[in-house]
Amino acid sequence: MIHNEVIDTMMKRRSVRKYTDQQPTDDGIETIVRAGQQAPFAYQLCSVILTRKKKLPWGAPLMFTICVDMHRFEKIMEKRGWKTKTSDISIILFGLQDATLMAENMVIAAESLGMGSCFIGAAAYMAEQFQKKYKLPKRVYPFVHLVMGYPAEEFPPRPRYPLEFTLFEEQYPELTDEMIEKAMQVMDEGYLAQDYYRTLKGRIRLEGDRKETFTYDNYSWIEHICRKLGQWVSDPKDLLDPLAKCGFEVTRKRRRSA
Repeated sequence: MIHNEVIDTMMKRRSVRKYTDQQPTDDGIETIVRAGQQAPFAYQLCSVILTRKKKLPWGAPLMFTICVDMHRFEKIMEKRGWKTKTSDISIILFGLQDATLMAENMVIAAESLGMGSCFIGAAAYMAEQFQKKYKLPKRVYPFVHLVMGYPAEEFPPRPRYPLEFTLFEEQYPELTDEMIEKAMQVMDEGYLAQDYYRTLKGRIRLEGDRKETFTYDNYSWIEHICRKLGQWVSDPKDLLDPLAKCGFEVTRKRRRSA
């Protein structure tokens, strides 16, 4: 790999779940959010709610809620005499891209300033709760929480799939058993070496008739993600309802304006 200051900052990023009491400065916060704004975007369909000086997850001093925000641009459209015709599913698609890219820029900016961070994805399923908490208007969807601060723990970055299981040139290959098993081994052995799930006490309970055969000696990332995708959030309404509460009807065709 080629190395430089930017690449090395990106490669050392970790999800931090323990923070010191040190408070980031206002200049630091402004720098992080401005760096977020410089991410590539489709329509800048994102805004950020900052929470601080309250009890936050893992003792973090800051929490940003990254929102998909169509309310703001529809106010701009009103000034020009336009009404939205684009379907909400298209708006959400591009809005999620905008919000995700902004959040990632913020993470990298924070890393470069000596801070750590961790994403919390529950906001997307609890939209009505955060809509009330933050007094969000309709057409604003709280997509993800990003806690941030100065790390009070030190550990290496988590493993990732081998590059040959991720980068496919020209066309998607047939995934051989050897490729799949190697990718599984890299992920599982990497997490087991760090004793990640034992430390986190993060083993997901099995549902139904499936019998538990894993202990923290062999429970790792592959089994963890299999249990999430194999047991949870089977009903599209789990996301469609929160979106609707925020004013996004992604399954409906928008009517033509008169």
